[in-house]
Amino acid sequence: MTDPGQRLRSSLTAEQSASAVEFDSPIAMEALRATQVLHAADQEPFPVPGRIRVITIANQKGGVGKTTSSVNLGVALALYGLRTLVIDLDPQGNTSTALGVPHSVGTPSVYDALVGDSSLAEVVHPTTATPLLSCVPATIDLAGAEIELVSVVAREYRLRRAIETHLQELPPEQRPHYVLIDCPPSLGLLTLNALVAGDEVLIPIQCEYYALEGLGQLLNNIDLVRRHLNPGIAVRTILLTMYDGRTKLADQVAEEVRNHFGSLVLDAVIPRNVRVSEAPGYGQSVVTYDPGSRGSTSYVEAARELAHRGVALPPLPSRPTPGSPVAAPVGSATDVVAFPDTDAATVPVPPSSEENKA
Repeated sequence: MTDPGQRLRSSLTAEQSASAVEFDSPIAMEALRATQVLHAADQEPFPVPGRIRVITIANQKGGVGKTTSSVNLGVALALYGLRTLVIDLDPQGNTSTALGVPHSVGTPSVYDALVGDSSLAEVVHPTTATPLLSCVPATIDLAGAEIELVSVVAREYRLRRAIETHLQELPPEQRPHYVLIDCPPSLGLLTLNALVAGDEVLIPIQCEYYALEGLGQLLNNIDLVRRHLNPGIAVRTILLTMYDGRTKLADQVAEEVRNHFGSLVLDAVIPRNVRVSEAPGYGQSVVTYDPGSRGSTSYVEAARELAHRGVALPPLPSRPTPGSPVAAPVGSATDVVAFPDTDAATVPVPPSSEENKA
């Protein structure tokens, strides 16, 4: 009889179809999935995107999986070889909790970059999940940021400027391949900053009817941002979350979303899984907490699909590509940033508050 441990080790280099035939029991398949995630460094890495991808994960409805998706997609991308930066823009700080990053009052956080004079480099924290994953945490101070930003010149561009400056200052070999921005469950100034800062939007949609009700309002807001603030923003990814295969409703919602959004919807679907909910209590993602669970497997597959979709993306003139030289920073109110695939070839960048005072 073949040694089970040897079968698991040999499966790492075997074809997926062959391993599926060999491991025909649920326990053996879960062990295989766990082994694959735990030995991600020994497997083929995810492909590097054609440009640095700044992805805003947004949905004004709460409880649809924004934070969970930000955390687990970020960990999965990093485990499979892609440098990833996760920015927690939710005052609740749940993303920071799940990544094991301190976010108590007084911790250098995204608040200091948005409202204060700190750079992102000063508020980035390493995570325990993998060396390739870092996080900008959020503290409760962020709850007052929307009020404090009201009188700031070009307040919608604060996060964009912070990200672009951070990318320009990093050496090519340290620039992240992915920047994931976790938004709060609202359509306020924080979410607006995230939409202006991002090049694309990922929308998690819970497989229930209420999740579809507010989707039109979110899409209208994204369209307004595209027309007035960031012509480069586009909804490129839809992720179905909390799928319960025991109900017809989940199938109906999934079918309706796929019929409407077509190829934007990832093939991978995130199921309801108790391990996904348990993991943050241990300061981990489900990918590291229980790598063999269905939740972990689904997020790894979603991250793989997301990575493969990014290979063909053309470089953006306003974003440096990994390993390429960076253009000089924006220096005056007359500077412009180019956006491809839009009617307007260029859009003026408003001056920062410091430039305005000068």
